[in-house]
Amino acid sequence: MENARDILKKIRRLELKTRGMIDTAFSGQYRSVFKGRGMNFEEVREYQPGDEVRAIDWNVTARTGDAYIKKFTEERELTVMLVIDVSASGEFGSVNLSKRELAAEVACLFAFSAIRNNDKVGCILFSDHVELFIPPAKGRGHALRIIREILFFEPKGRGTNIGCALEAMNRVLSRRAVVFLVSDFQAPDFSKPLNVAARRHDLVAIPVVDPGELEVPDVGRVVFEDAETGERLVINTSDRRSRIRFAEAIGGLLGDLPTFFRRYGVDSITLRTDADYVPALRRFFQQRTSRLLHG
Repeated sequence: MENARDILKKIRRLELKTRGMIDTAFSGQYRSVFKGRGMNFEEVREYQPGDEVRAIDWNVTARTGDAYIKKFTEERELTVMLVIDVSASGEFGSVNLSKRELAAEVACLFAFSAIRNNDKVGCILFSDHVELFIPPAKGRGHALRIIREILFFEPKGRGTNIGCALEAMNRVLSRRAVVFLVSDFQAPDFSKPLNVAARRHDLVAIPVVDPGELEVPDVGRVVFEDAETGERLVINTSDRRSRIRFAEAIGGLLGDLPTFFRRYGVDSITLRTDADYVPALRRFFQQRTSRLLHG
């Protein structure tokens, strides 16, 4: 159990690291690819030739006898929601970072990008149920609280229920938001709530993968235990065919995720605990920018 001083040091290091990335690698890109999608009513003014007929305010027109239209301006402020998997499988890490630590770094990057652009940021932590909801708000202190919770929150549940988290998010968010869903996606079917969330929000899925889940070394008979269910599986890793079947099963599941997300119009960014995540995020921003420019 880390003491308060160690926790503050870790959060501060993470803040400095991600702020540096925002200033260099991602300067300006966040705002360009996540534009405000809403419209705010500003005023009514007299109708002029060429104005959109559908914008006519019929109540004011009837009251004054002259045609008036409603004028709107684009809503620039965004709401960013971080939906983070804190189930037991996130504690796994065969290299420098656990999946949960990597999730926290990426969440920190998006949280401070939001704060830098005067956007609101909120958070949902989930396991097999929603563990914590932090309503969207502004400010550095608020962002730091979110990062602290992602790193150090101790969940009561061990399993993963992504559908439950998405349903809860759809209930609490009345307006369109940019949603980053970060998980290893080792979960039962969640296609229906994903479909609903993707229609309502700008949803980006971020699968987090550890190489230890993809490569099985030859170390004889090994008991694999599911961190979430406690289920055990004995595999003879000296048998090459067993190692291949195991790796193919896991690799196939993870490989299908981008196709699965595209089916619902959801962008995805796959991150690995053994690789620098900056190139993957940069590719994501570049692809989004290109799509916006070319339709």
